[in-house]
Amino acid sequence: MIPVSEALDRVLALAEPLETETVPLQEAAGRVLAEPVVARRMQPPFAAAAMDGYALRAAELRAGARLDLIGEAPAGRAFDGSVGPGQAVRIFTGGVVPEGADIVVMQENVTRDGDSVTIDDAGQKTDHIRPAGGDFRPGERIEAPRILRPGDLALAAAMNVPQLVVRRRPVVALLATGDELVMPGEEPRADQIVASNSFGLKAMFEAAGASVRMLPIAQDTEASLRAAFALAQGADLLITIGGASVGDHDLVGQVATDLGMERSFYKVAMRPGKPLMAGRMTGMIMVGLPGNPVSAMVCGHVFILPLLRALLGLGKGPVPRREAVLGAPLGANGPREHYMRAALKDGTVTAFDQQDSAFLTILAEANALLIRPVSDGPRATGERVEVVPL
Repeated sequence: MIPVSEALDRVLALAEPLETETVPLQEAAGRVLAEPVVARRMQPPFAAAAMDGYALRAAELRAGARLDLIGEAPAGRAFDGSVGPGQAVRIFTGGVVPEGADIVVMQENVTRDGDSVTIDDAGQKTDHIRPAGGDFRPGERIEAPRILRPGDLALAAAMNVPQLVVRRRPVVALLATGDELVMPGEEPRADQIVASNSFGLKAMFEAAGASVRMLPIAQDTEASLRAAFALAQGADLLITIGGASVGDHDLVGQVATDLGMERSFYKVAMRPGKPLMAGRMTGMIMVGLPGNPVSAMVCGHVFILPLLRALLGLGKGPVPRREAVLGAPLGANGPREHYMRAALKDGTVTAFDQQDSAFLTILAEANALLIRPVSDGPRATGERVEVVPL
């Protein structure tokens, strides 16, 4: 068995960023930006009114001043003229501030009478004008790499960039194995269970930016596994679930080796999740996850999410950890790094009493993994520990 950190390093060593593709702006949400977005114009492109009111010369701003109204400047239609002494232009939010004007007086502070206005309150502390280029100027950039959020897309649109260069989504083939498995909705025999791992992992990987293909369940025969592996061709990453241990019916590693897999490692000093393997096979990265539901999901968080980030060009490193205060005492840990399902609230983390790697109910309640280092001694309430938020 190798330590978790070494296993992660070996998994990440299998990955290089995928190629890029160009997508329309409206299809770029959640994608990973691969090349910077460069502004083609400035924003605002002109001095613009920040609110509805009247544009005039600041020198005219005094209570009781009466000004001639010479036109209006709604958004999208500039006033064709200039503002001189004793004059004002009706202006609306986003409208172009006309030449000669250098202040916008709020409409609430003015009384209008036909074609003239009288300033009632001259006490405003700002000119209510957004200067040209005040937001950004040509050449300013949205830097890459980054996961594109709604605000990024709005900014790119304002920069007048209709298409973005993003990293291609990793294609992940998910393969559950085992004679004991049936799909949800089917009627299992007394000696079978309903397959669950693929559905949790699919949701996890898609949320991380992957495109996931669920393959048919493979039976515990060499022929069935070979046929399933053939269906995975074209994927960037093949994830097998179960069948990677050392039992008589655990054939995944053997068949993968026969098909040319170059194994990077097998077995990790962690719990849950010891029977983990990884390597490269016929152009794909292959990772064999344990069959126990919690083990598979925990390994998905610890190993596959960082792998997907590496493929997406977001760098290589472990999932983010944070410190929390222990809410209840813990006994000593053993020779494997332990990822305990836990509840994290207001900076305090409490491990669930039940940590069986087959119990999905506890995983569904957990919102964090509490990390116990190898041979970690007993911990008292109030001590600081590391957690991975889920």
